[in-house]
Parts: sequence; structure tokens; C-alpha cells
Amino acid sequence: MRIIELKETVTASNDRDAEVLRGELKAKGTLLVNLMASPGAGKTTLLERTIRDMKDRFEIAVMEADVDSDVDAVRIEKLGAKAVQAHTGGMCHMDAGMTRRALDELGADHFDLVVLENVGNLICPAEFDTGAQKRVMLLSVPEGDDKPLKYPLMFSVSDVLILTKTDVAPYFDFDFEACKRRARQLNPNIEIFEVSAKTGDGFEAWENWLAKAIEDNRA
Repeated sequence: MRIIELKETVTASNDRDAEVLRGELKAKGTLLVNLMASPGAGKTTLLERTIRDMKDRFEIAVMEADVDSDVDAVRIEKLGAKAVQAHTGGMCHMDAGMTRRALDELGADHFDLVVLENVGNLICPAEFDTGAQKRVMLLSVPEGDDKPLKYPLMFSVSDVLILTKTDVAPYFDFDFEACKRRARQLNPNIEIFEVSAKTGDGFEAWENWLAKAIEDNRA
């Protein structure tokens, strides 16, 4: 019996496509950020506040990836930012080819920052390179501080971990220091921010990091 390891073949081909796309975006001065989290962690809400705070400094666009619906893209467009909704046809992640198609639809040549809000999932999006220069993941307080133990790959591949919904911390048994320690054991270089989109706490540090990433990419 022959056993064919299809996943390795698929991911290897995707990695090559992602590297080509990353080089093209770098040449254009466009920073692509892959934003990943589980459903309900607050990806779109974080984006809304970030766009409001930074849209006067940078040209920003968003690609909303979902299995269905267009509710998130509608929310982003209400802020005056360009958005496209990418339906994945039931797939639980975006890959480099799908990202390229969404970028072509977006017309991303003149944007400083494009954010791919990936499908809500802590497993599949971590496995597929989209061509993004930066990977940012969210973990909300209600989800618990043990997620680095349960989903290690997501924390290992991300450049940034944003701990969200900190305003509800008094109502949940969330150990911030334990979560950070577990994340850094998997990824010593990961940047960690604590934010609340409701109160605005922590957004200055997150947005300063993002602005520097945009400016470094353009340079």
C-alpha cells in the first residue's frame, strides 16, 4: 500500500506561493498583517478602534475571511476603510492563493496596511502561510489562560499576541502572567499587548508597534 502525504505537498507549494507574494508586497511598500483568533475573541472590534485611531496617518484596507456572511466587511466600510469579504467555501483558513485573489479584488497597490482578518479558528490558520509579513493573534480573557498549552502552534508562529477584553478580567479567573510565560516558552520573541477595545486601555502600545512595522516595511 502506498501512502501519500498530501498535507506536506500542499503546504510546501503554499509556502512557495506565500514567499513570492510576500516579496511583491514588500516591493510595493504594503504591509500585510494576518490577524488570527478564535470566533468571538474580538478581531473586528479591535480593527474598528485601530482604524479609527490610525486612518489619518495610513491608508488601510481589510480583507474579511469568513465561511459566509458579510457583516464584518460592512462594519469596516462604515469607518471609511476599504474592505472586501472573502468567502472560503467552508474552509477553515486562508492560504496564499486565496489571499492573492482577495488582494487583487481589493486593489491593494496603494495601501500602507492591509489586514487579513482570518477565519475564526486557533488551529488551521496557524498552519498555512498567507504571504503576510506579520502574524498577529488575539486571545480574549474569557477564553482562559491555558490556550498556549492547547494550541501551541498558533502561539509559536505569531509575531504578536494581543490579550483582549481586559476590562472583564475581574469576572474571570485569567492569570495574565501565566499566559505570558507559557506563550514566551513557545516563542521567546513574541510581543504581547493587553488591550480593551471598550475602554481603549493598551491601544497606544499596540498601535505604536503597528505604526513602526508599517514604517519599517515602507523603508
